[in-house]
Amino acid sequence: MGAGLSGIVASENSSSTSSSSPGLGDVPENCISSILTHLDPPQICKLAMLNRTFHGASTADFVWEIKLPLNYEYLVKKILDENPQNLCKKEIYAKLCLANRFDNGTKEAWLEKSSGKLCLAVSTKALKITGIDDRRYWNHIPTEESRFHTVAYLQQIWWFEVIGEFEFQFPPGTYCLFFRLQLGKASKRFGRRVCNLEQVHGWNIKPVRFQVSTSNGQQSISECYLSQPGNWVHYHAGDFVVENPLTPMKIKFSVMQIDCTHTKGGLCVDSVLIYPSEFRERLKEF
Repeated sequence: MGAGLSGIVASENSSSTSSSSPGLGDVPENCISSILTHLDPPQICKLAMLNRTFHGASTADFVWEIKLPLNYEYLVKKILDENPQNLCKKEIYAKLCLANRFDNGTKEAWLEKSSGKLCLAVSTKALKITGIDDRRYWNHIPTEESRFHTVAYLQQIWWFEVIGEFEFQFPPGTYCLFFRLQLGKASKRFGRRVCNLEQVHGWNIKPVRFQVSTSNGQQSISECYLSQPGNWVHYHAGDFVVENPLTPMKIKFSVMQIDCTHTKGGLCVDSVLIYPSEFRERLKEF
């Protein structure tokens, strides 16, 4: 396919010396559209800049519909709060690739641009946190290090428990759920990032427990010690599989350390991330 396109481009470049030579403008638009269906979205957008014919071919609905998740109509209504019938498929794809807030700004969803896979983030404002309203234990701290611009900071508590639950229609696939946590409280001093670890304690005595369960009976439980003070860490809580994109799935997840023989503190809770399993390694880069 690459060689074929190169030949067409070469013909276009030589058209200035031979007016009878075929150029890109001579290729039927529907043929170009068929070729574009085999490319990923970034490649389609690059080729759309070649000329008017390629640009017109790149806007065909059938080119983009196969790139969209099977339940894209639900996503448009749920995430964008728009009628999918009023948007062309290319516009739908472009809008869904943006980081879109929904549920009163407590959740954010977007499509990965190259694959069209759905990713989702849940802020602490959408989670049930034991003692969150008592300032002796918890505080909400504004920060540029969170996509939601605020994190929940635990000063000290005996019973640590964070629970989340919501219903959503996920596209088919296997998903990984992560808690984004950090030991210590980060801030800026003279333009440099510093992290206060004075209140970090209790996490090396007993591990925290992560749980993930779904309304169709899937469940996973894991335990680990929190580590890497001063750094954001994505702790893998569990996986779940979606087979039917048209059936809503209720997902429940939690992280807890409820051994009341000791206190624990100095922890920032940022968000919960749900990623397609093939993107799991990417989270190690952040």
